[in-house]
Amino acid sequence: MKLLNRAALWLQPKQGYLDWINSLPSAVSELEQPLAEGALDEEGRIYLVEELEEDQGLEQTLALHCSLVLENELAAWDELGTYWPEVLDQPLLTRWFDIRLMPLAFDAAERPLMTAVL
Repeated sequence: MKLLNRAALWLQPKQGYLDWINSLPSAVSELEQPLAEGALDEEGRIYLVEELEEDQGLEQTLALHCSLVLENELAAWDELGTYWPEVLDQPLLTRWFDIRLMPLAFDAAERPLMTAVL
């Protein structure tokens, strides 16, 4: 097992994110019907981020990565950004997702880590 030189942000979607998805026109979201309450409860996301500085916590880490994370999450449903909220900030991120900071990340896989730049 390998210790990665990364920390991780774990995100769990909340109702506000689901409400935004359901507000999208079906031509954009490609949903045939609205997602039911709790439909995203099983979904979580992991974002690997830089190793934490000694005094760095969740707030500082979110400040560094807030825009990138929100843009990625919103683009999953509205690729062109037509229906994105005007302000993509930390309060929006914390309203739409439960977030935990994991200071250590381990790679338990046997195969080498593959990276792709998006």
